[in-house]
Amino acid sequence: MRTKLVFAALLLSTLSAQAQCAMCRAVLETEDGAEKAAAVNDGIVYLMAFPYILVGAIGYIIYKNRQKSAAQRKMQHHEIQ
Repeated sequence: MRTKLVFAALLLSTLSAQAQCAMCRAVLETEDGAEKAAAVNDGIVYLMAFPYILVGAIGYIIYKNRQKSAAQRKMQHHEIQ
């Protein structure tokens, strides 16, 4: 029950964020919004890049740890024989 309440609260909290997007669009569509549009686009690129960098870094760390543990297992196997 508590999980459902937390999920509902998170779901409802995003409604105001979606409303802001419509306001941004209205401001950016004006003729004076060229600089603002470029700034918003740059911000979007930065916001989208960070999760990809984070996932890539975590994936690289996992990859290196698996290589290291595989090499250690191989060394132990050779030492036993």
